[in-house]
Amino acid sequence: MKLCANLYFLFVFLFALTACSDRDNHLALGTLERDRIILKATAAEIITQLPVTEGTLVAQGDLLLQLDDRRQQALVASAKASLESAQANLTKLQNGNRPEDIAAARSQVQGADAQLVEAQKTFDRAQTLVARKLAGAAELDSARAKRDSAQANLDNAHENLLLQTNGAREEDLKQAEAQVALAKAGLELEQYNLSELSIRATRRARLDHLPKHVGERTSVGEAVVTLLDDGAPYARIYVPETHRVNLKTGAQLQVHIDGLAEPQTGKLRWISQDAAFTPYFALNSTDRARLMYLAEVQLPDSANELPSGLPVQVELPHD
Repeated sequence: MKLCANLYFLFVFLFALTACSDRDNHLALGTLERDRIILKATAAEIITQLPVTEGTLVAQGDLLLQLDDRRQQALVASAKASLESAQANLTKLQNGNRPEDIAAARSQVQGADAQLVEAQKTFDRAQTLVARKLAGAAELDSARAKRDSAQANLDNAHENLLLQTNGAREEDLKQAEAQVALAKAGLELEQYNLSELSIRATRRARLDHLPKHVGERTSVGEAVVTLLDDGAPYARIYVPETHRVNLKTGAQLQVHIDGLAEPQTGKLRWISQDAAFTPYFALNSTDRARLMYLAEVQLPDSANELPSGLPVQVELPHD
């Protein structure tokens, strides 16, 4: 009778162990995770401010880290000066010359014209004297040279007056406009580089980690801020190969979380098409069963207060 009782308890124990083992075969293990947003330094500068502490909930646009911007401020000022110079040159060409400059050019024409009249009279007198043999040929040549010089001065004064009154050429205006556009683009680039020295939150999230301190110098491309999405976490799990065929994106799954009595209903948002590792030889049925597929199960919004990193067990569908 005692032997029968012992056999009964042994049978019950083996049945429970088998049931537990069978249940475990339909569970995927993992942890709660959230999307990580990593912000990187855009310049090798010294950190001057860290206004937000780790663990703080931040909104999009909040300043999280400030790099020394004195060098970039100087570049912005230089770009502004270049733009102002280009705009002033364009305005000058568009407006043309001042009335005073035009009046001065007209006066030069009048003066050159008077000099030509006087030189022409001197030449005529010299020509008459030479014809009467009262003066030599040298005097006539000198008078002719002065007359020709006065004529050249008058022509030059006329050209200068036309230059003052006709305004800038179309080619000069287009070149000046291009210089203004180039200066504007340069200023926008320097202002953008300046804004990049202020590391700001790109979305609503929780500040998870600041790896550097005030006074440290960053490197270009170095991670300086880590944010965690403020929404509900997801379960990152590894699905055994034997269950992969039964899982499709959007499937509703029960998620057991350590510390919670009741499971959460999550939605499978992604599952890898490739196994966690690629074998270098053909796999038999036993080896294939060891393959795992990374998957993510999104929890409902009601679970957004759960901390990341908690162990989870996800029930997998089975026949």
